[in-house]
Amino acid sequence: MKFIDEVSITVAAGGGGDGIVAWRREKYVPKGGPAGGDGGKGGDVYLVATPELGTLVDFRFKRQFAAESGKAGGSSNKSGRSGEDLVVPVPLGTLVYRKPLDEDVLPGETVSERLVTDLSAPGERLLIARGGRGGLGNQHFATSARQAPRFAEKGEPGERFALRLELKLLADCGLVGLPNAGKSTLLSVVSAARPKIADYPFTTLEPQLGVVRIDEEASFVMVDIPGLIEGAHLGAGLGDQFLRHVERTRVLVHLIDGVKERDEIVAERTVIENELGAWNPALLERPRLLVVTKLDVPLARERFAELRAEWPELRGISAATGEGVRELMNAVWHTIGSMPRPVVATPDPVHILLRGDEPFEVNVEDGVFVVSGERVERLAAMTDFDSDEALARFELVLNRMGVERRLRELGVHDGATVRIAGNEFTYS
Repeated sequence: MKFIDEVSITVAAGGGGDGIVAWRREKYVPKGGPAGGDGGKGGDVYLVATPELGTLVDFRFKRQFAAESGKAGGSSNKSGRSGEDLVVPVPLGTLVYRKPLDEDVLPGETVSERLVTDLSAPGERLLIARGGRGGLGNQHFATSARQAPRFAEKGEPGERFALRLELKLLADCGLVGLPNAGKSTLLSVVSAARPKIADYPFTTLEPQLGVVRIDEEASFVMVDIPGLIEGAHLGAGLGDQFLRHVERTRVLVHLIDGVKERDEIVAERTVIENELGAWNPALLERPRLLVVTKLDVPLARERFAELRAEWPELRGISAATGEGVRELMNAVWHTIGSMPRPVVATPDPVHILLRGDEPFEVNVEDGVFVVSGERVERLAAMTDFDSDEALARFELVLNRMGVERRLRELGVHDGATVRIAGNEFTYS
């Protein structure tokens, strides 16, 4: 299965059902009055952190997710059925970024991508898009002066957003090192993971996870981070795609190919440390176990003896013979137990305002008076403009909000065009 660690999708909550115009008609009950039911609420969209998922590959071919819309109201004051909520499972460690869809952004409006949350706990649930409320039936618009209202509200549209999901693997231990240092070989020896292994650089093209079992009750997750070379944090090789996965680990195991000249080994250690620090300086404070690999080769054993005099903390292993591997895994396990899980994201509040708090805004564009704002647009979306009574109510609500007063301040005149949520009106 191909590893996918970033994907863009769209989510759309269900729209509310329309309220209806209906009348009470019963035998022996004259002048029954309005009895139109309300529409049902649209379904919400939730994201749920699921331990069973390890990648975002499920989003590779399905990028659009929509909840069910509410049903229209019925006669005899019967409300419509609400739409079913949509639950979208995502892997643990998913960062969720949100912004409006391009078609929902008003002309001249600037919005930016915002971090909503970090779904890192099993079963953690996020309401990402709210369903629209159902429209009111004509029963709600009866007054002493208007006893037979012949209009009802349309359902409110559900929220629609573009999401970017970014996966940061939740592993306890990260294997780092230059290509062909023996990371994949070690992972295959200590876990059931079966990464591709070959004697050429960049054999591993995606992070590999494996579970290392210490005994019947103790285990930890190890990840092989591929593609680290000089300049990786700037995009060289594959490192900038995968360095993010190191941030969540509690301990790093830095593997060094022992079948090299001493000066080359020293330079390679410096390269990896520089790349970690350039990506995130906090990584240099993380516990790191420095390990020389391939001790089954005489040259590597010789280099290990030379370097240990300079680096007392240095360990040596041979994945081929198993020498030093168990001791290394035990050291990793004890180090993990003494370290809390790093905090790598401080998300904004879950419900963010992508637009301003003002109820409306009026701008003049090429002689057209454009009224915008979330409240105004929602009111327009729920108004049946084919009904004269509904249009009259729409104008009344706008007047109470102060829209007409603002239009007059900007010099509106009879015959001027006023545009609200894509609908154009002639001012009178």
